[in-house]
Amino acid sequence: MKPTKFRFFPMPFHTFLLFTIWLLLNNSLSAGHLLLATVLSIIIPWGVSSMTTERPRIQKPTLAISYVFLVLKDIISANFSVALLVLGPLKKLQPGFVAVPLDIKSELGITLLASTVSLTPGTVSAEISEDQKWLYIHALHLENSEELIQEVKSRYEAPLKEIFGC
Repeated sequence: MKPTKFRFFPMPFHTFLLFTIWLLLNNSLSAGHLLLATVLSIIIPWGVSSMTTERPRIQKPTLAISYVFLVLKDIISANFSVALLVLGPLKKLQPGFVAVPLDIKSELGITLLASTVSLTPGTVSAEISEDQKWLYIHALHLENSEELIQEVKSRYEAPLKEIFGC
């Protein structure tokens, strides 16, 4: 974490948000509430500003929006696939684990990738290796592990790398 220089408003958006929410929750514009909202909205962000870590910036916001729609589409279609699998003969299910090598380096990117895999029915992110180079995924029905690895890497990891530029 890099040291932050002293600023009176280290988190201006949070300051404004705290000030506004305090007044809305109290439903009052009295002098006491205005003063308390001002004091709290300055002191709280100042006190926690040293705890924040730098987050990766979204490099391609339009790609991020299309990624959200891609994931929503995959969630809907996977629900139907899983329903058909579960309603069919259970003996046909071939559950399994697969280790996906990670090219993405940021913690946020890895978290979003693991969350995306877990949100899609039929797959669950089981673990991330300690060196953050492998994502272990459990699949409800795994016919071809290489195919699943390539799908996760091309469909989810590649866009996330592009979105965050890492």
